[in-house]
Amino acid sequence: MSDGDPRAVLDALIRERGEDYTSLSRLIGRNPAYIQQFIKRGVPRKLDEEDRATLARYLGVEEALLGGPERQPAPRIAPAAKGAARRDADFVAVPRLAVRASAGPGAVSAEGEIGQPFLFDAAWLRAVATAGTAGLSLIRASGDSMLPTLADGDDILVDRGDGPDRLRDGIYVLRMDEVLLVKRLLVDPAARRVTIASDNPAYPPIPDCALDDIGVVGRVIWGGRRFR
Repeated sequence: MSDGDPRAVLDALIRERGEDYTSLSRLIGRNPAYIQQFIKRGVPRKLDEEDRATLARYLGVEEALLGGPERQPAPRIAPAAKGAARRDADFVAVPRLAVRASAGPGAVSAEGEIGQPFLFDAAWLRAVATAGTAGLSLIRASGDSMLPTLADGDDILVDRGDGPDRLRDGIYVLRMDEVLLVKRLLVDPAARRVTIASDNPAYPPIPDCALDDIGVVGRVIWGGRRFR
């Protein structure tokens, strides 16, 4: 893949996985040009330890490839295919965040990663995440206002790269009054107004809202449910 230089390795991984410099910079909380400057200009000289760990976990590689110490690679999920093992590059690790998006009244916990990331098949994920994979995270829905589409405790895959700039009808995570909500948006693009709706008819919609009054976090592109 490279000559062993962490910059060349990271650049090759970005091309191989269909990622981009800007999305990975945002993934680690840096300015949009951070990764490009690291690769092309050598600034910074080496990745910060926390940044390197986040990138290695997200890309599914050992930190040593990105300039870190030799460590055991993170455990991978065995494929459910017909017998043949699959390469790490066939999966994308999506972080689980310790937040709940309220599908009804309630508050939300503080953000932060919890547990091991969830591994998705890379080809499937890139087909559904049209804005790229760097802005993806898993959070949990809370409440009953989005029944029957989403139930209390469902995991939802949120694409933060598919937000207000590409807004269209669909289910979104919103931030309103410091609370995260998961709701269906019905968009009037000409007037730049939206109706905030719940799939549960017991909850009335909120019509004719200005886009400036809501904070669109990202689009919900997948949901997972444990049957009880």
